[in-house]
Amino acid sequence: MILDGAATNGAATNGAAVSLEKELARYEAERAALIEKEKSLRHDYTFRQRLTPTAKKAAAIVSKIRVHEAEKVWTKVEEEEGDVFPGMCFTLAKERMENSILWKIVKQFPKGALLHAHLEAMVDTDWLLDRALETPGMHMYSEVPLTPENLETAMFDFQYSPTTPSSSASIFSSSYKSPTLISVSVAADSFPTPAGSNTRDAFRAWFKSRTTITPEESMKQHEGINLIWAKFQSVFRIIHGIVYYEPIFRRFVHEVLHNVHADGCLWADLRLAFLMQLRRKDTGEILPRHELVRIFGEVVDAYVAETRGAFWGSRIIWTNVRAFDAKTIMDSMVECIDAKKRYPHIVSGFDLVAQEDKGRTLRSHLPELLQFRRLCAEAGVDIPLYLHAGETLGDGTETDDNLFDAVLLGAKRIGHGFSLYKHPLLMELSRKHGICLEVCPISNEILRLTASIMQHPLPALLAHGVPVSINNDDPGILGQMQTGSMTHDFWQVLQAYDNVGLEGLGDLAETGVRFAAFDGAAVGVEEGIRKKRLEQWRDQWEKFCEWVCEEFEEWA
Repeated sequence: MILDGAATNGAATNGAAVSLEKELARYEAERAALIEKEKSLRHDYTFRQRLTPTAKKAAAIVSKIRVHEAEKVWTKVEEEEGDVFPGMCFTLAKERMENSILWKIVKQFPKGALLHAHLEAMVDTDWLLDRALETPGMHMYSEVPLTPENLETAMFDFQYSPTTPSSSASIFSSSYKSPTLISVSVAADSFPTPAGSNTRDAFRAWFKSRTTITPEESMKQHEGINLIWAKFQSVFRIIHGIVYYEPIFRRFVHEVLHNVHADGCLWADLRLAFLMQLRRKDTGEILPRHELVRIFGEVVDAYVAETRGAFWGSRIIWTNVRAFDAKTIMDSMVECIDAKKRYPHIVSGFDLVAQEDKGRTLRSHLPELLQFRRLCAEAGVDIPLYLHAGETLGDGTETDDNLFDAVLLGAKRIGHGFSLYKHPLLMELSRKHGICLEVCPISNEILRLTASIMQHPLPALLAHGVPVSINNDDPGILGQMQTGSMTHDFWQVLQAYDNVGLEGLGDLAETGVRFAAFDGAAVGVEEGIRKKRLEQWRDQWEKFCEWVCEEFEEWA
Protein backbone atom coordinates (compact mmCIF):
# COMPACT_ATOMS: atom_id res chain seq x y z
CA MET A 1 0.00 0.00 0.00
CA ILE A 2 2.82 2.30 0.78
CA LEU A 3 4.42 1.58 -2.61
CA ASP A 4 1.10 2.00 -4.40
CA GLY A 5 0.48 5.24 -2.57
CA ALA A 6 3.95 6.49 -3.38
CA ALA A 7 3.44 5.66 -7.04
CA THR A 8 0.10 7.46 -7.05
CA ASN A 9 1.55 10.52 -5.34
CA GLY A 10 4.52 10.49 -7.73
CA ALA A 11 2.23 10.44 -10.75
CA ALA A 12 0.21 13.30 -9.31
CA THR A 13 3.35 15.27 -8.63
CA ASN A 14 4.65 14.66 -12.15
CA GLY A 15 1.30 15.68 -13.56
CA ALA A 16 1.32 18.86 -11.50
CA ALA A 17 4.88 19.59 -12.63
CA VAL A 18 3.92 19.16 -16.27
CA SER A 19 0.87 21.32 -15.74
CA LEU A 20 2.98 24.01 -14.04
CA GLU A 21 5.55 23.91 -16.84
CA LYS A 22 2.78 24.45 -19.40
CA GLU A 23 1.33 27.27 -17.33
CA LEU A 24 4.75 28.92 -17.01
CA ALA A 25 5.39 28.54 -20.73
CA ARG A 26 1.98 29.99 -21.55
CA TYR A 27 2.62 32.88 -19.15
CA GLU A 28 6.03 33.61 -20.68
CA ALA A 29 4.52 33.57 -24.18
CA GLU A 30 1.76 35.96 -23.11
CA ARG A 31 4.31 38.19 -21.40
CA ALA A 32 6.52 38.33 -24.50
CA ALA A 33 3.50 39.10 -26.68
CA LEU A 34 2.39 41.88 -24.33
CA ILE A 35 5.84 43.47 -24.32
CA GLU A 36 6.08 43.20 -28.11
CA LYS A 37 2.66 44.79 -28.52
CA GLU A 38 3.69 47.72 -26.38
CA LYS A 39 6.97 48.08 -28.26
CA SER A 40 5.00 48.33 -31.49
CA LEU A 41 3.59 51.63 -30.19
CA ARG A 42 7.04 53.16 -29.74
CA HIS A 43 8.23 55.82 -32.14
CA ASP A 44 11.35 53.85 -33.04
CA TYR A 45 9.46 50.62 -33.85
CA THR A 46 9.33 51.18 -37.61
CA PHE A 47 12.98 52.20 -37.69
CA ARG A 48 13.95 48.97 -35.93
CA GLN A 49 11.97 46.85 -38.39
CA ARG A 50 14.11 47.97 -41.31
CA LEU A 51 17.54 47.58 -39.69
CA THR A 52 20.07 45.82 -41.89
CA PRO A 53 22.14 42.91 -40.55
CA THR A 54 25.08 45.30 -40.19
CA ALA A 55 23.02 47.78 -38.17
CA LYS A 56 21.72 44.98 -35.94
CA LYS A 57 25.26 43.78 -35.31
CA ALA A 58 26.43 47.31 -34.50
CA ALA A 59 23.52 47.77 -32.10
CA ALA A 60 24.39 44.50 -30.34
CA ILE A 61 28.02 45.59 -30.00
CA VAL A 62 27.03 48.96 -28.53
CA SER A 63 24.66 47.22 -26.13
CA LYS A 64 27.50 45.05 -24.82
CA ILE A 65 29.79 48.04 -24.41
CA ARG A 66 27.06 49.95 -22.63
CA VAL A 67 26.51 47.11 -20.13
CA HIS A 68 30.27 46.73 -19.62
CA GLU A 69 30.76 50.44 -18.95
CA ALA A 70 27.78 50.55 -16.62
CA GLU A 71 29.51 47.91 -14.51
CA LYS A 72 33.17 48.95 -14.89
CA VAL A 73 33.34 52.67 -15.69
CA TRP A 74 30.48 53.93 -13.59
CA THR A 75 31.84 52.61 -10.33
CA LYS A 76 33.02 54.56 -7.36
CA VAL A 77 36.72 54.69 -6.52
CA GLU A 78 37.81 54.95 -2.89
CA GLU A 79 38.55 58.69 -2.80
CA GLU A 80 35.24 59.69 -4.41
CA GLU A 81 32.36 61.04 -2.38
CA GLY A 82 28.76 60.11 -3.09
CA ASP A 83 27.55 57.46 -5.50
CA VAL A 84 28.60 56.90 -9.11
CA PHE A 85 26.14 55.43 -11.60
CA PRO A 86 25.07 55.64 -15.27
CA GLY A 87 22.70 58.56 -15.73
CA MET A 88 24.02 60.54 -12.76
CA CYS A 89 23.76 64.33 -12.99
CA PHE A 90 25.53 65.76 -16.02
CA THR A 91 27.95 68.07 -14.22
CA LEU A 92 29.40 65.21 -12.18
CA ALA A 93 29.32 62.76 -15.08
CA LYS A 94 30.87 64.94 -17.81
CA GLU A 95 34.56 64.10 -17.35
CA ARG A 96 33.97 60.37 -16.98
CA MET A 97 31.59 60.45 -19.94
CA GLU A 98 34.14 62.05 -22.25
CA ASN A 99 36.66 59.27 -21.52
CA SER A 100 34.35 56.33 -22.21
CA ILE A 101 34.21 53.97 -25.20
CA LEU A 102 30.60 55.01 -25.75
CA TRP A 103 31.81 58.60 -26.11
CA LYS A 104 34.06 57.59 -29.02
CA ILE A 105 31.11 55.86 -30.64
CA VAL A 106 28.57 58.64 -30.13
CA LYS A 107 31.11 61.22 -31.29
CA GLN A 108 31.16 59.45 -34.67
CA PHE A 109 27.39 58.92 -34.72
CA PRO A 110 25.64 60.74 -37.63
CA LYS A 111 23.40 63.15 -35.76
CA GLY A 112 21.44 64.42 -38.75
CA ALA A 113 19.91 67.81 -38.02
CA LEU A 114 20.05 70.19 -35.09
CA LEU A 115 16.56 71.63 -34.67
CA HIS A 116 16.77 73.52 -31.37
CA ALA A 117 19.72 75.76 -30.53
CA HIS A 118 20.10 79.45 -29.71
CA LEU A 119 22.96 80.85 -31.76
CA GLU A 120 24.45 83.18 -29.15
CA ALA A 121 24.47 80.38 -26.57
CA MET A 122 26.54 78.09 -28.78
CA VAL A 123 29.65 80.18 -28.29
CA ASP A 124 32.80 78.90 -26.61
CA THR A 125 33.47 81.66 -24.09
CA ASP A 126 37.27 81.39 -24.43
CA TRP A 127 36.95 81.77 -28.20
CA LEU A 128 34.65 84.78 -27.81
CA LEU A 129 36.88 86.55 -25.30
CA ASP A 130 39.90 85.99 -27.54
CA ARG A 131 38.05 87.71 -30.37
CA ALA A 132 37.15 90.65 -28.10
CA LEU A 133 40.74 91.04 -26.88
CA GLU A 134 42.25 90.92 -30.37
CA THR A 135 39.71 93.21 -32.06
CA PRO A 136 40.69 96.91 -32.13
CA GLY A 137 37.80 99.08 -31.03
CA MET A 138 36.11 96.51 -28.80
CA HIS A 139 35.11 98.13 -25.52
CA MET A 140 33.15 97.38 -22.37
CA TYR A 141 31.11 99.52 -20.01
CA SER A 142 28.96 98.96 -16.95
CA GLU A 143 26.00 100.49 -15.14
CA VAL A 144 28.09 101.01 -12.00
CA PRO A 145 31.78 100.66 -11.18
CA LEU A 146 32.73 96.97 -11.05
CA THR A 147 34.09 97.06 -7.53
CA PRO A 148 34.79 93.91 -5.47
CA GLU A 149 31.39 94.28 -3.79
CA ASN A 150 29.39 93.91 -7.01
CA LEU A 151 31.83 92.20 -9.38
CA GLU A 152 29.65 89.09 -9.50
CA THR A 153 26.29 90.83 -9.80
CA ALA A 154 26.55 94.19 -11.62
CA MET A 155 25.64 94.18 -15.30
CA PHE A 156 28.18 95.13 -17.93
CA ASP A 157 28.12 95.27 -21.72
CA PHE A 158 30.47 95.19 -24.68
CA GLN A 159 30.36 97.56 -27.64
CA TYR A 160 32.46 98.27 -30.69
CA SER A 161 33.50 101.90 -31.17
CA PRO A 162 36.15 103.27 -33.55
CA THR A 163 37.21 105.76 -30.87
CA THR A 164 37.97 105.44 -27.17
CA PRO A 165 36.97 108.23 -24.74
CA SER A 166 39.88 109.70 -22.82
CA SER A 167 39.58 108.43 -19.27
CA SER A 168 42.16 107.33 -16.73
CA ALA A 169 39.63 105.62 -14.48
CA SER A 170 39.49 101.81 -14.45
CA ILE A 171 36.09 100.19 -14.86
CA PHE A 172 37.01 98.27 -11.71
CA SER A 173 37.51 101.40 -9.59
CA SER A 174 34.97 103.49 -7.69
CA SER A 175 35.96 106.54 -9.78
CA TYR A 176 34.59 104.98 -13.00
CA LYS A 177 31.72 106.98 -14.53
CA SER A 178 29.01 105.00 -16.32
CA PRO A 179 28.68 104.47 -19.28
CA THR A 180 32.26 105.39 -20.28
CA LEU A 181 33.69 102.96 -22.83
CA ILE A 182 36.85 101.18 -21.70
CA SER A 183 39.00 99.17 -24.10
CA VAL A 184 38.57 95.46 -23.39
CA SER A 185 42.32 94.88 -23.44
CA VAL A 186 42.85 97.76 -21.01
CA ALA A 187 40.12 96.39 -18.74
CA ALA A 188 41.66 92.92 -18.84
CA ASP A 189 45.04 94.34 -17.86
CA SER A 190 43.58 96.33 -14.95
CA PHE A 191 41.47 93.53 -13.44
CA PRO A 192 41.92 93.46 -9.66
CA THR A 193 44.06 90.47 -8.69
CA PRO A 194 46.31 89.55 -5.77
CA ALA A 195 49.97 90.44 -6.17
CA GLY A 196 51.81 87.95 -8.35
CA SER A 197 48.67 86.69 -10.11
CA ASN A 198 48.22 86.81 -13.87
CA THR A 199 45.78 89.65 -14.49
CA ARG A 200 44.45 88.42 -17.83
CA ASP A 201 43.95 84.88 -16.57
CA ALA A 202 41.94 86.27 -13.66
CA PHE A 203 39.91 88.47 -16.03
CA ARG A 204 39.21 85.43 -18.21
CA ALA A 205 38.08 83.34 -15.24
CA TRP A 206 35.75 86.14 -14.12
CA PHE A 207 34.35 86.59 -17.64
CA LYS A 208 33.65 82.86 -17.89
CA SER A 209 31.97 82.81 -14.48
CA ARG A 210 29.63 85.59 -15.65
CA THR A 211 28.88 84.04 -19.06
CA THR A 212 28.31 80.38 -18.18
CA ILE A 213 26.35 78.39 -15.64
CA THR A 214 29.20 77.30 -13.39
CA PRO A 215 29.42 73.73 -12.10
CA GLU A 216 28.58 74.98 -8.63
CA GLU A 217 25.49 76.83 -9.85
CA SER A 218 24.30 73.82 -11.86
CA MET A 219 24.26 71.65 -8.73
CA LYS A 220 22.04 73.91 -6.61
CA GLN A 221 18.78 72.17 -7.46
CA HIS A 222 17.26 73.33 -4.16
CA GLU A 223 17.29 76.95 -5.35
CA GLY A 224 14.60 76.24 -7.93
CA ILE A 225 14.11 77.51 -11.45
CA ASN A 226 13.91 81.31 -11.19
CA LEU A 227 17.44 81.98 -9.91
CA ILE A 228 19.15 79.85 -12.52
CA TRP A 229 17.05 81.43 -15.26
CA ALA A 230 17.99 84.92 -14.07
CA LYS A 231 21.69 84.05 -14.38
CA PHE A 232 21.13 82.29 -17.71
CA GLN A 233 19.30 85.22 -19.31
CA SER A 234 21.88 87.74 -18.06
CA VAL A 235 24.53 86.03 -20.18
CA PHE A 236 22.87 86.97 -23.47
CA ARG A 237 22.99 90.66 -22.69
CA ILE A 238 26.68 90.49 -21.76
CA ILE A 239 27.86 88.68 -24.88
CA HIS A 240 25.62 90.41 -27.45
CA GLY A 241 27.98 93.34 -27.94
CA ILE A 242 30.85 91.03 -28.92
CA VAL A 243 28.87 88.58 -31.03
CA TYR A 244 27.10 91.28 -33.02
CA TYR A 245 30.06 93.25 -34.30
CA GLU A 246 30.05 92.38 -38.01
CA PRO A 247 33.59 90.94 -38.37
CA ILE A 248 33.23 88.85 -35.21
CA PHE A 249 29.69 87.79 -36.17
CA ARG A 250 30.91 86.44 -39.50
CA ARG A 251 33.69 84.46 -37.84
CA PHE A 252 31.34 83.32 -35.06
CA VAL A 253 28.71 81.88 -37.44
CA HIS A 254 31.48 80.05 -39.32
CA GLU A 255 32.88 78.72 -36.03
CA VAL A 256 29.48 77.40 -34.97
CA LEU A 257 28.79 75.73 -38.31
CA HIS A 258 32.26 74.16 -38.37
CA ASN A 259 31.87 72.74 -34.87
CA VAL A 260 28.34 71.48 -35.47
CA HIS A 261 29.56 69.74 -38.62
CA ALA A 262 32.63 68.30 -36.88
CA ASP A 263 30.30 66.83 -34.26
CA GLY A 264 28.50 64.78 -36.91
CA CYS A 265 25.60 67.10 -37.69
CA LEU A 266 24.66 68.03 -41.27
CA TRP A 267 22.10 70.80 -40.78
CA ALA A 268 21.22 73.43 -38.18
CA ASP A 269 18.04 75.41 -37.56
CA LEU A 270 19.33 78.23 -35.35
CA ARG A 271 17.18 80.51 -33.23
CA LEU A 272 18.26 84.16 -33.05
CA ALA A 273 16.57 86.62 -30.71
CA PHE A 274 16.15 89.76 -32.79
CA LEU A 275 16.94 92.25 -30.06
CA MET A 276 20.52 92.73 -31.19
CA GLN A 277 22.26 95.76 -32.59
CA LEU A 278 24.53 94.60 -35.39
CA ARG A 279 27.36 97.11 -35.85
CA ARG A 280 29.07 97.66 -39.16
CA LYS A 281 32.76 96.90 -39.56
CA ASP A 282 35.07 99.84 -38.71
CA THR A 283 32.36 102.50 -38.32
CA GLY A 284 30.20 100.88 -35.63
CA GLU A 285 27.06 102.05 -37.44
CA ILE A 286 23.97 100.10 -36.33
CA LEU A 287 22.68 98.11 -39.30
CA PRO A 288 19.07 97.13 -40.05
CA ARG A 289 18.32 93.65 -38.72
CA HIS A 290 17.63 92.29 -42.18
CA GLU A 291 21.34 92.94 -42.87
CA LEU A 292 22.16 90.37 -40.19
CA VAL A 293 20.01 87.85 -42.06
CA ARG A 294 21.88 88.62 -45.27
CA ILE A 295 25.29 88.24 -43.63
CA PHE A 296 24.25 85.00 -41.92
CA GLY A 297 23.19 83.61 -45.30
CA GLU A 298 26.49 84.63 -46.90
CA VAL A 299 28.50 82.82 -44.21
CA VAL A 300 26.32 79.70 -44.49
CA ASP A 301 26.65 79.62 -48.28
CA ALA A 302 30.41 80.03 -48.00
CA TYR A 303 30.70 77.23 -45.46
CA VAL A 304 28.55 74.85 -47.51
CA ALA A 305 30.81 75.59 -50.50
CA GLU A 306 33.89 75.09 -48.32
CA THR A 307 32.65 71.58 -47.42
CA ARG A 308 31.62 70.94 -51.05
CA GLY A 309 28.09 70.30 -49.90
CA ALA A 310 29.02 67.79 -47.19
CA PHE A 311 27.32 70.17 -44.77
CA TRP A 312 23.78 70.79 -45.93
CA GLY A 313 23.21 74.27 -44.54
CA SER A 314 21.51 76.33 -41.87
CA ARG A 315 18.52 78.64 -41.53
CA ILE A 316 17.26 81.17 -38.99
CA ILE A 317 14.22 80.79 -36.76
CA TRP A 318 13.37 84.41 -35.94
CA THR A 319 12.56 84.82 -32.25
CA ASN A 320 11.55 87.48 -29.79
CA VAL A 321 11.01 87.49 -26.03
CA ARG A 322 7.62 86.20 -24.89
CA ALA A 323 7.45 88.63 -21.94
CA PHE A 324 7.39 91.70 -24.21
CA ASP A 325 4.26 93.75 -24.89
CA ALA A 326 2.06 93.29 -27.93
CA LYS A 327 3.46 96.25 -29.88
CA THR A 328 7.07 95.11 -29.45
CA ILE A 329 6.18 91.60 -30.58
CA MET A 330 4.13 92.89 -33.51
CA ASP A 331 6.95 95.18 -34.65
CA SER A 332 9.32 92.22 -34.56
CA MET A 333 6.89 90.12 -36.59
CA VAL A 334 6.75 92.84 -39.26
CA GLU A 335 10.56 92.89 -39.36
CA CYS A 336 10.56 89.12 -39.68
CA ILE A 337 8.19 89.21 -42.66
CA ASP A 338 10.30 91.90 -44.33
CA ALA A 339 13.45 89.79 -43.86
CA LYS A 340 11.64 86.74 -45.20
CA LYS A 341 10.64 88.61 -48.35
CA ARG A 342 14.22 89.80 -48.86
CA TYR A 343 15.91 86.47 -48.03
CA PRO A 344 13.28 83.73 -48.23
CA HIS A 345 15.78 80.87 -48.18
CA ILE A 346 17.29 82.02 -44.85
CA VAL A 347 14.32 82.76 -42.56
CA SER A 348 12.54 79.49 -41.77
CA GLY A 349 10.19 80.14 -38.84
CA PHE A 350 9.09 82.23 -35.86
CA ASP A 351 9.15 81.59 -32.12
CA LEU A 352 8.75 83.31 -28.75
CA VAL A 353 11.51 82.55 -26.24
CA ALA A 354 12.91 83.12 -22.72
CA GLN A 355 11.64 81.78 -19.41
CA GLU A 356 8.20 80.39 -20.06
CA ASP A 357 6.96 80.48 -16.45
CA LYS A 358 7.73 84.20 -16.19
CA GLY A 359 6.71 85.23 -19.70
CA ARG A 360 3.35 85.87 -21.29
CA THR A 361 1.40 82.79 -22.33
CA LEU A 362 0.81 81.84 -25.95
CA ARG A 363 -2.89 82.46 -25.34
CA SER A 364 -2.14 86.06 -24.29
CA HIS A 365 -0.18 86.45 -27.53
CA LEU A 366 -3.04 85.09 -29.61
CA PRO A 367 -3.99 88.46 -31.22
CA GLU A 368 -0.39 88.97 -32.39
CA LEU A 369 0.03 85.38 -33.58
CA LEU A 370 -3.22 85.43 -35.56
CA GLN A 371 -2.36 88.81 -37.04
CA PHE A 372 1.08 87.46 -37.97
CA ARG A 373 -0.62 84.65 -39.86
CA ARG A 374 -2.75 87.18 -41.79
CA LEU A 375 0.25 89.41 -42.57
CA CYS A 376 2.21 86.44 -43.86
CA ALA A 377 -0.66 85.48 -46.16
CA GLU A 378 -0.95 89.06 -47.44
CA ALA A 379 2.80 89.18 -48.08
CA GLY A 380 2.73 85.81 -49.82
CA VAL A 381 5.26 84.22 -47.45
CA ASP A 382 5.15 81.06 -45.37
CA ILE A 383 6.73 81.39 -41.91
CA PRO A 384 5.81 78.36 -39.76
CA LEU A 385 5.52 78.60 -35.99
CA TYR A 386 8.10 76.53 -34.09
CA LEU A 387 6.96 77.37 -30.59
CA HIS A 388 8.53 76.89 -27.17
CA ALA A 389 5.84 75.31 -25.00
CA GLY A 390 5.61 73.14 -21.91
CA GLU A 391 9.10 73.97 -20.62
CA THR A 392 7.80 73.78 -17.09
CA LEU A 393 7.28 71.58 -14.05
CA GLY A 394 3.68 72.76 -13.84
CA ASP A 395 0.64 70.54 -14.27
CA GLY A 396 -2.45 72.47 -15.34
CA THR A 397 -0.71 75.82 -14.97
CA GLU A 398 -0.92 78.53 -17.63
CA THR A 399 2.58 77.60 -18.76
CA ASP A 400 1.67 73.93 -19.04
CA ASP A 401 -1.43 74.94 -21.02
CA ASN A 402 0.80 76.61 -23.63
CA LEU A 403 0.99 73.13 -25.16
CA PHE A 404 -2.71 73.25 -26.09
CA ASP A 405 -2.19 76.58 -27.85
CA ALA A 406 0.94 75.38 -29.66
CA VAL A 407 -1.06 72.48 -31.10
CA LEU A 408 -4.08 74.63 -31.97
CA LEU A 409 -1.85 77.22 -33.66
CA GLY A 410 -0.53 74.53 -35.97
CA ALA A 411 3.06 74.29 -34.72
CA LYS A 412 4.75 71.36 -36.47
CA ARG A 413 7.58 71.52 -33.94
CA ILE A 414 7.42 72.30 -30.21
CA GLY A 415 10.47 73.47 -28.31
CA HIS A 416 11.11 71.25 -25.28
CA GLY A 417 7.52 70.14 -24.62
CA PHE A 418 8.77 68.89 -21.25
CA SER A 419 5.30 68.60 -19.70
CA LEU A 420 3.63 66.96 -22.72
CA TYR A 421 3.78 63.51 -21.09
CA LYS A 422 1.06 64.70 -18.69
CA HIS A 423 -1.35 65.14 -21.61
CA PRO A 424 -2.50 61.87 -23.20
CA LEU A 425 -4.64 63.58 -25.84
CA LEU A 426 -1.87 65.96 -26.90
CA MET A 427 0.55 63.04 -27.16
CA GLU A 428 -1.95 61.24 -29.36
CA LEU A 429 -2.35 64.33 -31.57
CA SER A 430 1.42 64.75 -31.79
CA ARG A 431 1.73 61.15 -32.93
CA LYS A 432 -1.22 61.34 -35.34
CA HIS A 433 -0.42 64.70 -36.94
CA GLY A 434 3.36 64.50 -36.82
CA ILE A 435 4.27 67.21 -34.30
CA CYS A 436 7.92 66.89 -33.35
CA LEU A 437 9.24 67.70 -29.88
CA GLU A 438 12.66 69.37 -29.89
CA VAL A 439 13.96 67.78 -26.69
CA CYS A 440 17.09 69.17 -24.98
CA PRO A 441 18.00 66.80 -22.11
CA ILE A 442 21.03 68.59 -20.64
CA SER A 443 19.37 72.00 -20.85
CA ASN A 444 16.34 70.63 -18.98
CA GLU A 445 18.65 69.31 -16.28
CA ILE A 446 20.84 72.39 -15.83
CA LEU A 447 17.79 74.68 -15.81
CA ARG A 448 16.32 72.48 -13.06
CA LEU A 449 13.37 70.79 -14.69
CA THR A 450 14.96 67.47 -13.77
CA ALA A 451 17.81 66.50 -11.45
CA SER A 452 19.28 64.00 -13.92
CA ILE A 453 18.60 62.30 -17.24
CA MET A 454 17.04 59.38 -15.36
CA GLN A 455 14.11 61.57 -14.33
CA HIS A 456 13.48 63.06 -17.76
CA PRO A 457 10.09 62.33 -19.43
CA LEU A 458 11.77 61.40 -22.74
CA PRO A 459 11.16 57.62 -22.30
CA ALA A 460 7.43 58.25 -21.85
CA LEU A 461 7.29 60.36 -24.99
CA LEU A 462 9.08 57.74 -27.07
CA ALA A 463 6.95 54.93 -25.65
CA HIS A 464 3.80 56.77 -26.72
CA GLY A 465 5.07 57.17 -30.28
CA VAL A 466 5.67 60.93 -30.13
CA PRO A 467 8.20 62.17 -32.73
CA VAL A 468 11.28 63.46 -30.88
CA SER A 469 14.59 64.97 -31.93
CA ILE A 470 17.58 65.43 -29.62
CA ASN A 471 19.19 68.88 -29.38
CA ASN A 472 21.74 70.84 -27.38
CA ASP A 473 19.89 74.17 -26.84
CA ASP A 474 22.67 76.30 -25.26
CA PRO A 475 25.89 74.26 -25.11
CA GLY A 476 28.28 77.20 -24.66
CA ILE A 477 26.48 78.45 -21.57
CA LEU A 478 24.95 75.40 -19.88
CA GLY A 479 27.93 73.13 -19.43
CA GLN A 480 28.79 71.13 -22.54
CA MET A 481 31.47 73.78 -23.11
CA GLN A 482 32.08 72.59 -26.66
CA THR A 483 30.63 74.80 -29.36
CA GLY A 484 27.92 72.93 -31.19
CA SER A 485 28.30 69.64 -29.29
CA MET A 486 25.30 67.34 -29.61
CA THR A 487 27.38 64.37 -28.52
CA HIS A 488 26.79 65.05 -24.82
CA ASP A 489 23.00 64.97 -25.19
CA PHE A 490 22.94 61.89 -27.42
CA TRP A 491 25.38 60.11 -25.09
CA GLN A 492 23.17 60.86 -22.08
CA VAL A 493 20.16 59.32 -23.82
CA LEU A 494 22.06 56.21 -24.94
CA GLN A 495 23.58 55.50 -21.53
CA ALA A 496 20.49 56.30 -19.47
CA TYR A 497 17.75 54.22 -21.09
CA ASP A 498 17.77 50.46 -21.68
CA ASN A 499 14.91 50.74 -24.19
CA VAL A 500 16.73 53.14 -26.53
CA GLY A 501 20.01 51.57 -27.61
CA LEU A 502 21.82 52.46 -30.81
CA GLU A 503 18.66 51.65 -32.76
CA GLY A 504 16.64 54.21 -30.83
CA LEU A 505 19.42 56.75 -31.21
CA GLY A 506 19.24 56.22 -34.96
CA ASP A 507 15.51 56.90 -34.95
CA LEU A 508 16.01 60.12 -32.97
CA ALA A 509 18.57 61.38 -35.48
CA GLU A 510 16.45 60.41 -38.47
CA THR A 511 13.48 62.23 -36.90
CA GLY A 512 15.60 65.39 -36.80
CA VAL A 513 16.20 65.12 -40.55
CA ARG A 514 12.51 64.40 -41.11
CA PHE A 515 11.51 67.66 -39.36
CA ALA A 516 14.37 69.99 -40.33
CA ALA A 517 13.32 73.25 -41.99
CA PHE A 518 14.88 72.63 -45.40
CA ASP A 519 14.10 75.39 -47.85
CA GLY A 520 11.12 74.44 -50.01
CA ALA A 521 10.39 71.20 -48.13
CA ALA A 522 7.22 70.62 -46.10
CA VAL A 523 8.13 69.64 -42.54
CA GLY A 524 7.63 65.93 -41.90
CA VAL A 525 6.87 65.06 -45.53
CA GLU A 526 9.32 62.67 -47.22
CA GLU A 527 9.55 64.09 -50.73
CA GLY A 528 11.78 66.39 -52.76
CA ILE A 529 14.88 67.65 -50.97
CA ARG A 530 13.80 65.97 -47.72
CA LYS A 531 13.69 62.58 -49.41
CA LYS A 532 17.22 63.20 -50.73
CA ARG A 533 18.49 64.28 -47.31
CA LEU A 534 16.95 61.24 -45.62
CA GLU A 535 18.63 58.98 -48.15
CA GLN A 536 21.96 60.72 -47.51
CA TRP A 537 21.58 60.37 -43.77
CA ARG A 538 20.63 56.69 -44.05
CA ASP A 539 23.74 56.12 -46.12
CA GLN A 540 25.84 57.77 -43.38
CA TRP A 541 24.06 55.68 -40.75
CA GLU A 542 24.91 52.47 -42.57
CA LYS A 543 28.56 53.49 -42.97
CA PHE A 544 28.68 54.36 -39.29
CA CYS A 545 27.29 50.93 -38.37
CA GLU A 546 29.96 49.33 -40.57
CA TRP A 547 32.61 51.37 -38.72
CA VAL A 548 31.29 50.22 -35.34
CA CYS A 549 31.41 46.59 -36.45
CA GLU A 550 34.99 46.93 -37.71
CA GLU A 551 36.35 49.17 -34.94
CA PHE A 552 34.87 47.17 -32.07
CA GLU A 553 34.88 43.69 -33.56
CA GLU A 554 36.13 42.19 -30.28
CA TRP A 555 32.77 43.08 -28.72
CA ALA A 556 30.76 41.16 -31.33
